[in-house]
Amino acid sequence: MPIFDAHLDLAYLAETGRDLHAPPEFSPGRHRPAAVTLPALRDAGVTTVLGTIFTEPSPEPPGAFAYPPGDTDAAYRAGMRQALLYRAWRDAGLVRYLSPRAEALRPAPQPATQPADHQPIALGVLVENADPIPSADELDAWLDLGVVAIGLTWSLDNRYACGNATEDDSGLTPLGRDLVDRMAAERVVPDLSHLSDRSLQQLLERTDDLVVATHSNCRALLDDDMRHLTDETIREIARRGGVVGLNLYSGFLDSKHMRSGRATIDDCVRHVEHVCGLVGSTAHIGLGSDLDGGFDATHLPRGIDRPTDLAKLFEALAGNGWSEDDLDAFTHRNWRRVFQSD
Repeated sequence: MPIFDAHLDLAYLAETGRDLHAPPEFSPGRHRPAAVTLPALRDAGVTTVLGTIFTEPSPEPPGAFAYPPGDTDAAYRAGMRQALLYRAWRDAGLVRYLSPRAEALRPAPQPATQPADHQPIALGVLVENADPIPSADELDAWLDLGVVAIGLTWSLDNRYACGNATEDDSGLTPLGRDLVDRMAAERVVPDLSHLSDRSLQQLLERTDDLVVATHSNCRALLDDDMRHLTDETIREIARRGGVVGLNLYSGFLDSKHMRSGRATIDDCVRHVEHVCGLVGSTAHIGLGSDLDGGFDATHLPRGIDRPTDLAKLFEALAGNGWSEDDLDAFTHRNWRRVFQSD
């Protein structure tokens, strides 16, 4: 069955040395053993993804994805490098944009660089940390580069909002409120993952539109971990027609594995079923795997080492009584409803 994975840090991995065009076992870079490359995704039947623009304000020397806190120009450069990498993949026929607006800007056809039977992965760009966007007035340029969703922060505070690791939760900033308004006007989907509780609540109060959490699990199952979603937030996402993406990092499935060890596929099922129990259906849960998102494959649940192993999760859900229709909803249909990729 086709798979829509709503959270993969593909450009970040490329920026840190991963060869996304090779099989994982032959790919250099950080976070090895590797799980994710483009061929590995295709082999698993992953047809659609949200690829992130991941950047991080860091006091450490700036790198490919890091920039000095408060340096708007450096943040812009770090984010734009990743956006332009996705555009280069699009121009080479490796991916196609989910956004009709961005796809319409494709240049004149070039000689084929891919086999005739090659099907490009459908890619929506997710900005994970809005600092690279200088202001709400400059959002249009990012939409032209395939952006379909934005998370205002990563875990740290920025010019727009407070993240889940904040020490002083002051919520959205004036710039953040402006950006939320502009996103609503342009129908850009807000990603609630990583927002502080106050920022999240203020965003929900500011817009009545659909929202998602692309890679967050259930706080109630994780010792009240502030990184994840309360039951109330999960219900509100569903009420608005949104989707929660299951994150496969072991520490986000079972708190005892935050630093070592591997969770189980049963832990994955527990989070999925908790969401479904809260909202009364399978219509608001999907996959937001975050494979290799700052960690290697040894931090995934036991038995999941490559994208092809996602089939084991689907089999476990089927063994838990899920119908084929339920599985279709989880693997691809719920996210496609949100991002209209059909």
